[in-house]
Amino acid sequence: MHEKRGVTITTEGDEGVVSLHGSWREAGPRLRVADSLKTLGAVRRVRFETSGLISWGSLLAVFVSSLVDALKARDVKVDDQALPQGMLRLIALAAQGKGRVDDSGALPRDSFLMGMGRSASSVWMAVLDFLSFIGEVVLGFGRVLVGKGRFRRDDFFLLLQDCGASALPIVSLISLVIGVIFAFVGSVQLKLFGAQIYVADIVGLAMARELGAMMTGIIMAGRTGAAFAAQLGTMQVNEEVDALTTMGLNPAEYLVVPRMIALVIMMPLLCLYADFIGIGGGMAIGVGMLDIPWVQYWHQTCSSLDVTQFMHGILKSALYGVIIALAGCYYGMRCGRSASDVGGAVTQAVVAAIVGIIIADGLIAVVTSIIGV
Repeated sequence: MHEKRGVTITTEGDEGVVSLHGSWREAGPRLRVADSLKTLGAVRRVRFETSGLISWGSLLAVFVSSLVDALKARDVKVDDQALPQGMLRLIALAAQGKGRVDDSGALPRDSFLMGMGRSASSVWMAVLDFLSFIGEVVLGFGRVLVGKGRFRRDDFFLLLQDCGASALPIVSLISLVIGVIFAFVGSVQLKLFGAQIYVADIVGLAMARELGAMMTGIIMAGRTGAAFAAQLGTMQVNEEVDALTTMGLNPAEYLVVPRMIALVIMMPLLCLYADFIGIGGGMAIGVGMLDIPWVQYWHQTCSSLDVTQFMHGILKSALYGVIIALAGCYYGMRCGRSASDVGGAVTQAVVAAIVGIIIADGLIAVVTSIIGV
């Protein structure tokens, strides 16, 4: 009798009857609450009739829940006792969820203390996770030192090339420009005192102690650190890291350690190269624009610099290499499983590496100033 499913609405005075009949297990045409409300008109009471209902699913439950909400918003009394108990429980559960939403449709905000607590908890868990990652890397590095490291030597040499020779063009350009800028800016002030020759001191000391290492670190953070995060993040998406674990290989030892070693080896060499390129750029300004003989400029540079100045920048560049490799590999290894997660990991790796470099440089400057180095 009621094999064909449907909803029948009748009105008797100020009372409306919503009759549900048929089987509602399978998906079907969408029921429109607005049409039902229009049919009910200005009734004051509504009751449901389910004697002809054979079975029901989520489609009908959503319709009934929406209709009940709309009727209650009109101050219409609803008699839902005839509805199946399962549907009533679903409607009650939906009402509890809606109660958590305020009038603007947005979830209620946490209190200030709760927000602070959650933020502190998140930071603490992130710190513990990072320390755990560092521990894995240190153990892998220790195995490499004793000759038990397990990673491909061919991949390691490719990483050396990518972190070293492939980065020379961009390092050359940036270092040359920095040397030129420092020489030009310094000359503007030194001309006022007739002391243009001290441009050589300014450029030489700045490149050897600070700018050579820092600019190389920032370049490598945006270039190599981002590449590390993208490579390892893509491996996470493709489940290659899980495959390495299944094969009995330690991902930190196999993927992270060779990248860190390659970057730490090449960073001091790139820093020393950047120092000489920057000094050469300053010399070009001093000889070409300030009419300083190149021999005099060279002797002035040599008199202001010694091995200690160069070692200061070289050691800092090695530390920057560790920071860049840790940031890139950490965010790559902790990447999610989607393309957007890979992009986020790359962004986080670059930002973390640059911030880490600046903080480390500031701390080193304070320490060296205190001990007089």
